[in-house]
Amino acid sequence: MLLQSWRGALLGAVFSLALGPLAAHAETPNDTLVVAQSIDDATSFDPAEGFELTTVQSFNNLYQRLVQSNRDDGTKIEPALAASWKAGSDGKSLTFALADAKFASGNPVRPEDVIFSLTRAVKLNKSPAFILNELGWKADNVDSAVTKADDKHVKLTWSADVGAGFALSLLTAPIASVVDEQTVSANVKDNDFGNGWLKTNSAGSGAYSIAAYTPHEALVLQANANSSDKPKLENVIIRNVPDVGARRLLVEQGDADIARGLSADQIEALKDKSGIKVLSVPSARTDYILLNTKANPTLGNPAFWEAARYLVDYDGIAKNLLRGQSSVHQSFLPVGFPGALTDTPFKLDPEKAKKILADAGIKTPFKIEFIVFNDQPYLSIAQSLQSTFAEGGISLDIQPGVASDIYARGRSGKFEMTLRYWIPDYFDPHSNASAFAINKDNSTNTAAKYAGWVIPELTDETLAAVKEQDPAKRIALYQDLQKKVQTSSPFIFTLQGNDPVVLSDKVKNYAQGLNADQVYYDKVEK
Repeated sequence: MLLQSWRGALLGAVFSLALGPLAAHAETPNDTLVVAQSIDDATSFDPAEGFELTTVQSFNNLYQRLVQSNRDDGTKIEPALAASWKAGSDGKSLTFALADAKFASGNPVRPEDVIFSLTRAVKLNKSPAFILNELGWKADNVDSAVTKADDKHVKLTWSADVGAGFALSLLTAPIASVVDEQTVSANVKDNDFGNGWLKTNSAGSGAYSIAAYTPHEALVLQANANSSDKPKLENVIIRNVPDVGARRLLVEQGDADIARGLSADQIEALKDKSGIKVLSVPSARTDYILLNTKANPTLGNPAFWEAARYLVDYDGIAKNLLRGQSSVHQSFLPVGFPGALTDTPFKLDPEKAKKILADAGIKTPFKIEFIVFNDQPYLSIAQSLQSTFAEGGISLDIQPGVASDIYARGRSGKFEMTLRYWIPDYFDPHSNASAFAINKDNSTNTAAKYAGWVIPELTDETLAAVKEQDPAKRIALYQDLQKKVQTSSPFIFTLQGNDPVVLSDKVKNYAQGLNADQVYYDKVEK
């Protein structure tokens, strides 16, 4: 009852903050970090399911994994819940020695929790499950692949032809987060592995736990008193502020400590503002246009894919519209990853696009339904594309929607064209290659599946690349894959992002890395 009262009081404070950007100026509490951004994309805070920006950004604060990426250099892997590990002589196993740690509930972290977490993630088979499937883990074999060695050791084995280094990279992904078996099991309904409860709650050993969550309003995090590394602040409130102008005003007035997702104009206006700091954080996010090849014969025609590549004003969007928030990037591996291609072979050329369409017998004009997130910069980018596609005789019917709904339509195939971004799940080229170049039979949840693009031959090439142990040969294979996807696929890669983050100058030690899950609140002070 006391906990519920506390939650109610804290949510009351959140809602008073949410009265609007014209509310009277009131500084945020000293023990609380208030973040203004859109959280409309959030669909689930279960680490075995959550796959959107808001949820992914929360997982390093709520959960720990056996191993983690270094905050400054994500290619380096460090201990987390595992104090140490040893690779087996067979080349297909790892044994982890667990460090002493406790969940927010006070329960100790045990081998049983690791086993439960990894096996439930595979058996649930939600969107990120393909990451653990890379080890050959399936619902019918994962129980024998993750086993208890003794009270302090857990052993992982795999059948896939990959080495221990790649396996460790996979285990840094959010889906490998370790959840409290006892707490989650107590909230199982209809054999759902506790998924329904974890959509809006947490059961981790991270610096924070979810105190309250109201969709489209606020996510409230409370310090985990049992964390081995106590956070500096007691609370983090992530407010849903869909309007970017309101976000700017909140951080200017001091009603928010951090604002994310501001427009280029707003960032420029705040750069010299007293009491404000503006960060531009390099990001591994790659932006792309996704075409549904099954929506109609035209969208499934490779000639249309080629023509569409010449109907994007890449330079105009990057330089004039986004002004430094993104740079032109036309391959699926982001700069910063081994083997990333940096060439940009496509430019805006409507006449060339029209010729490609005409030569292929594709008659214009015609209309395409274009679903986009109802947020910036997506709406502005969509309007730019609408203008340039029109020059090629293609009318884009822009249909904005709440991000969670746009994601759901994309996954169910109920769209024709959409804007998307992809963020690697772990620091290895295969993280992106597996999304864009694997879809043998629609049995795995990949971007290629959402595009309806069945590619058995390219799938085999991608699987060969991940097995290659020679680093130079492996990079060459990924470069070849990028070329093939870059030139002929239902994906039009456009940009690589920089994340603009606006902070009050009272905020100290905020940390954010190259990858989306590398957002850390534990060391923030005010």
